[in-house]
Amino acid sequence: MTEKEYNECVTLYADNVYRFILKNLRHEEDARDVVQSAFEKMWNNLDNVDAQKSKSYLFTVAYHQMIDHIRKVKRIQLQDEFSAGSKTENNPSNNLKKILHEALNRLNETQKSLVLLKDYEGYSYEEIGQIMNLNASQVKVYLHRARLQLKKYLVKIENVI
Repeated sequence: MTEKEYNECVTLYADNVYRFILKNLRHEEDARDVVQSAFEKMWNNLDNVDAQKSKSYLFTVAYHQMIDHIRKVKRIQLQDEFSAGSKTENNPSNNLKKILHEALNRLNETQKSLVLLKDYEGYSYEEIGQIMNLNASQVKVYLHRARLQLKKYLVKIENVI
């Protein structure tokens, strides 16, 4: 990959990668750090990256950086955000967006990433498989299970009200 191709990759995919990571982490600064480290890793490996596969490489690296970040945060146990969020009461004024976020947050990391990549970002099963090191069949099965969990949560009236 050349420097020019790298710059084109940044222009084409930076927003998509950031959106994907931000949806998972829900923290802007952390998402920026993860995306920046993914681009840095790509820059350091320019000679080994095929320009035709730069999108897949970038999302794969960003996904793994995000998983590492999540594990690091869990180890350190920085839960200020979560404890503040758990003190708020559910009331009937909750909007659909908040309910969907709650449903997504109940999924494990892999399921959440699959749903966001497929339904929010619109990637194909093959592209998602490359990003997450799964084959297309595994992506379909895991995505189906994630959607079933979402459906199970969303159809309960007490979760919506």
